[in-house]
Amino acid sequence: IMKVLAACGSGMGSSQIIKMKITNVFKKLNIPLEIHHCAVSEAKTLAPNYDVVVCSNSLLDVFKNVDQSKTKIIGLKNLLSEKEIEEKVREIVLGE
Repeated sequence: IMKVLAACGSGMGSSQIIKMKITNVFKKLNIPLEIHHCAVSEAKTLAPNYDVVVCSNSLLDVFKNVDQSKTKIIGLKNLLSEKEIEEKVREIVLGE
């Protein structure tokens, strides 16, 4: 089971939406998933406990000190685009 964290600026609406979009993409790719969402301030501390962190491109700097050999960080231009999420998951997580 892949552990995924969806992070947004405040931990409210957008991370919940990203969480739903990620769930859809992982189901489509047949990847078992355990997913949580929170504010980026909390995600910074939690990131090492997850396989993947998904956030907006504007928040990527927050995770620059995270060991990316263990935790993959995915930045999105469009948080609502399942197409972009799928492309990034295929590239960064699956190495396709």
